[in-house]
Amino acid sequence: MLPTLWVMLGGLGVGLVLGLTGAGGGILAVPALVFIKGWGVAEAAPIGLLAVTGAAVVGTVEGFYRKLVRYRAAFLMAFAGVPMTPLGLAAAQRLSAAWLAGLFGLTMLVVAARLLLTASNRDGHSAPCHIDPGTGRLHWTRKTVLIMTLLGSVTGFLTGLLGVGGGFILVPALRKFTDISMHGIVATSLMVIALVGSGSILVALWQGHHFPLSVALSFVVATAIGMVLGRLLIHRFHPRTVQRLFAALVSGVAVLMFYRALA
Repeated sequence: MLPTLWVMLGGLGVGLVLGLTGAGGGILAVPALVFIKGWGVAEAAPIGLLAVTGAAVVGTVEGFYRKLVRYRAAFLMAFAGVPMTPLGLAAAQRLSAAWLAGLFGLTMLVVAARLLLTASNRDGHSAPCHIDPGTGRLHWTRKTVLIMTLLGSVTGFLTGLLGVGGGFILVPALRKFTDISMHGIVATSLMVIALVGSGSILVALWQGHHFPLSVALSFVVATAIGMVLGRLLIHRFHPRTVQRLFAALVSGVAVLMFYRALA
């Protein structure tokens, strides 16, 4: 009973962060399972991805209800990302457990540093991808298509490699390259995570991977509940406050992942 409770509490925390940031659930889901269950990254990644994808579906539905999702951009990024997930999965299978844990820790440190260095104000007029004031939609140019395609490809590869949703790449990148509102960025990121994650799960099943239902079910349900709570609370916190707290949390978990890799 106690191990299941810890799994559910871990899933609840992951979903809460995912709902608040659109970026943090995936990067925390795998370490949560690694330390709660004592698994390696390769074992934890599919369960973490399953939970984050399910929670992202819930967040996407809420985003559509509030008319925040930039669905054309999300579909393009997912279309570019899904074919890259098998390459990430293949790379993960060729890395040792220690190297994979170290790579995960390094990725988390990069994410934390990027969040801490992000400027509090964005100059929307300098963004290469911007909202058309006449239509309220993204102004699609060759540069916009290229940027969205590259973001989707990187997201897909990391989803397969580390079992993360890719929101930790998408959210800061969309903040840098677009003038979409922060709430719109989070909602769009969640849709991409839902689409790319679903594709990655199908690839894993096709390759013969089996998900331990006793752990997966409780972790997935708890993550979905945490997502709902996060989406309800998102308007009560300033985005910069959430960013700083999340960066500190990610930094601490990254140190633990490095310790595990060295041990």
